[in-house]
Amino acid sequence: MRLTADFPTTRGPQLLATMSKHFGHKIDVDMLDDRSSFHFEMGEAEIETTAEGLRLTADAPDEGGLQRTCEVLESHLLRFAHREDPQPLRWSAAAG
Repeated sequence: MRLTADFPTTRGPQLLATMSKHFGHKIDVDMLDDRSSFHFEMGEAEIETTAEGLRLTADAPDEGGLQRTCEVLESHLLRFAHREDPQPLRWSAAAG
């Protein structure tokens, strides 16, 4: 099960770095230049920079794990981007 959401921002690289460093203290995080993979107990996630901001992908074997992964990603991103007056993310089904 997989969901994606886009977050419009001009600070994509900075927010990606902040999220990666924050979670890197708690879980395994694989960081590349324009994307990071997060290995949560309940599921996997990826955040990548795009021309418009960030694309978040959550992947988990069951509905509960998927929802929890989305909630954790979204709550942290909205907190770190608080100066941008962020709106809740719109998650949608992704291929794969």
